[in-house]
Formats: sequence, C-alpha cells, structure tokens
Amino acid sequence: MRGRTTILSSALLLTTLIFLVAAFAEEKDVQRTEKKANYPRLAATIRTTRGDIKLNLFPNQAPVTVLNFVNLAKKGFYDGLTFHRVIPNFMIQGGCPIGNGTGGPGYQFKDEFSSELRHRKPGVLSMANAGPDTNGSQFFITHVPTPWLDNKHTIFGQVAGAEDQKVVNAIVAGDKINGITIEGDYSKLAEQYKDQLDAWNTTLDRKARK
Repeated sequence: MRGRTTILSSALLLTTLIFLVAAFAEEKDVQRTEKKANYPRLAATIRTTRGDIKLNLFPNQAPVTVLNFVNLAKKGFYDGLTFHRVIPNFMIQGGCPIGNGTGGPGYQFKDEFSSELRHRKPGVLSMANAGPDTNGSQFFITHVPTPWLDNKHTIFGQVAGAEDQKVVNAIVAGDKINGITIEGDYSKLAEQYKDQLDAWNTTLDRKARK
C-alpha cells in the first residue's frame, strides 16, 4: 500500500512539474510575442469646435486598431462628424457617420486587449462597440477612470496632457470634429497588415461611390 501511495505521489509531482514547465514556456512565448512589436511613435490631434485634443497612440499594444484609426483619419472619414454621445463624468463618443451611434465604416474588426492597458485614469481613448469584435469607426475618450470597461473595449490611446483633458471635459453633444491629424510614420503598420488595410479601403471606396 505504501509503495502504491509513493507511486501516486510521484506521478502527481511529475504531472505538476510538467504543467508548470508548460505554463512557464507559454508565458515566455507571450512575452516574446509582445516584445516583437516595436512600431514608431504615433500621435493624433483631434481638432474640435472646443479646441484641440492631442493623443498618444499605442500601436505596439493595439496595432490593428491604431492602423484603422490612422487610416480613417488620413482619408478624412472623421471630418465634420460630431460627438453624438456625451455622458458627464463618464465619456465623450464620436466617429459615427450617421450621427446617432448606429453607423460605421462598413466593416468590423476584432478586439485587441493588452494587460498593459487599463481604463484606470481619465483620458483613455477606446473603441466603442456593439459587443465582442464589432469595432469600426466609433471611439470614446473618458472623463474618469472606468475599470469596468477593461477587456470589453480596446484601448488604443491616451490624452497627451492636462490641457487636452480640459478640452475633452468641455465637449458637449453635437460638438464637431473638424479633422484629425496624424504625427509619425505608420508605414510599418500598413505593410504588416496590408491585406486587412486593402480590404478596409476597398469597402470605404465602394461606400463613397454610392
């Protein structure tokens, strides 16, 4: 009986060791994958009727989301759109071409969540969505920490400073986005996700011709 117990204990110990080694290897793989992303710095300035909002973008943590935002901004998609939804002490939301929160660019893409990014402070730039993997063109910027949105909305930027946050806090429903300018080189992003970018632009061009 003692021999059998020893065998079972040894088997359990071996199984535990295998699990720990596998978990450690998986963790190393995740860390290695995260380190591979090293895109140039990107920033955006949203010009509004209340003033400019400068944002630092996060291409290393949310490359597809940042590329989508940059591409739409470069194409003038956001020009003239409004912040159609503003909830005091929560957030401002814009980027809907229809103006009521139901519109988008004509395509959707998947969420990108990173353990490095959390809605833990004001001024977080995130994607609005209608559920998992339904990102399009709508985005929001927070007034306050909103931790309940973690792993539900993709974070892809942060206001650059206190003056930018003041503009965010001054926005009311109906205020316009006059345009968005992008600073930095996004060619590496565009090259890496060329197929997805081409598909987006085909959809946007088709939509523009209607």
